Amino acid sequence: MLTEQQVIEIAKNYVKERKEKSGLDLVILDNEAIKKPYGIIFFYNTKKYNDNRNDDDNTLLGNAPFLVENKTGKIIIFGSSQGLDYYVEEYEAGRWPDMPRLSDFQ
Repeated sequence: MLTEQQVIEIAKNYVKERKEKSGLDLVILDNEAIKKPYGIIFFYNTKKYNDNRNDDDNTLLGNAPFLVENKTGKIIIFGSSQGLDYYVEEYEAGRWPDMPRLSDFQ
């Protein structure tokens, strides 16, 4: 079982990789993480949005919330077409991320 600090470091490294690939100044959103018995769900966006929370600056696409499992350190990326509760329920029921997606049928 990973410590909370180890889980946070995995999340920071994931967002850092996304930052380097995109060239955007991305950060984990302050005070938005959701702790679950099986890990922590994180949200990220640009530093500008994190600092001012102005919806006009919330223009980032593809920044779905993600879970870092505390048993394995595995990152589970949720979607953004449904509310977070949907993805959490699917994950807790064992259906996410192993459910078929449109790309599986192409």
